[in-house]
Amino acid sequence: MERAQETSRATAGPHSHGEAERTGETGEAGETSGAGAAVRFSVLDRSRTREGHDGTEALRDTVALAQEVEDLGYHRFWVSEHHGVPGVAGSAPTVLAAAVAAATRSIRVGTGGVMLPNHQPLVVAEQFGVLEALFPGRIDMGLGRSVGFTDGVRKALGHGKDDAQDFAAGLEELLGWFRGTSGTGVRARPSEGLRVPPFVLAIGEGASIAAAAGLPMVVGDIRGRAKMLAAIDRYRAAFRPSVWSDEPYVVVSGTVAVAESEAAARRLLVPEAWSMAHSRTRGTFPPLPPAERVEERAASGAMGRKEREFYESGLGGHLHGTEDQVADALRTLIAQSGAQEVLVTTSTYDREGLRDSFRRLARIAGLTPPAGTAPARGAAPDTGRPRGAENLPA
Repeated sequence: MERAQETSRATAGPHSHGEAERTGETGEAGETSGAGAAVRFSVLDRSRTREGHDGTEALRDTVALAQEVEDLGYHRFWVSEHHGVPGVAGSAPTVLAAAVAAATRSIRVGTGGVMLPNHQPLVVAEQFGVLEALFPGRIDMGLGRSVGFTDGVRKALGHGKDDAQDFAAGLEELLGWFRGTSGTGVRARPSEGLRVPPFVLAIGEGASIAAAAGLPMVVGDIRGRAKMLAAIDRYRAAFRPSVWSDEPYVVVSGTVAVAESEAAARRLLVPEAWSMAHSRTRGTFPPLPPAERVEERAASGAMGRKEREFYESGLGGHLHGTEDQVADALRTLIAQSGAQEVLVTTSTYDREGLRDSFRRLARIAGLTPPAGTAPARGAAPDTGRPRGAENLPA
């Protein structure tokens, strides 16, 4: 339970003692250093569709957001894999990652994640090998063990729930393609010999699998703080150094919404909270609606009891508020978890509100734009008060 000590030992990335150079983890973008700590801030965008806006626009919004957060100094930009979900356009993460990498210059690009049970490890290795060959030193390989949102999706993918149990073996096979250790006699090209940093999304047994494989772990969501911290403790206690990482590396993920007022920040949470409530009560995951319409529905009593309970629950536990409030919440989160990185997963209907939130968060975290980058257009006005690393814990 030595989280304070872990925070002070935070490394510059998931690899230490020169491992960063060997795996392509280069550059300082997206780091916040203070009193011996180094905390990175990154973004995962799920390409959520919005009412009145189709999937094509959602994908283009994702690419545009990647360009904006790169200019703000965030370290990584990841995309997700969802199949057959009406509210999500991001179904092919390696394809979308290629578009993002082509549209950006320096930010690391990856997946959060590729759901390994849905794919043959050789094909996944080949896809990431192509990405790394095209965008050397910028590609991350986030990997998960989910097997689909519904029974129908799993059937269409040709997999069942039990396939998640094979994740550890699939992960070992996948990493072997990069190291040239497959016993099949087949060579993964152009993957073999390339170093694409792998990350494990820690859902269920993911923490133990990441520790046994000696890989960085992404754990969420931050609303379930006790469960998250327990998973981190298990991971650190069981971690075995590997050729990929010789020390534990923890990324905590969740929603962070920052605005000029606490009420405005809460409003950013409303569309996703209602969409999740709708999925829990009706079995479908709809596009994000405007916050105002959801609030009207809640105020009018149009929500059923279960829907209202899920909606209110969906609004709770996220990091949201003014810059001062979120800085305090981040200080607590990082001190408790000893995380080396925060992966922000915020989705909302209001795109300008979302962009403003990332600008404000960048200022809280003291992020530094890449060299030669002009200030982000539409940036929130500077209040003149000190911002940056002093707001976050040592």
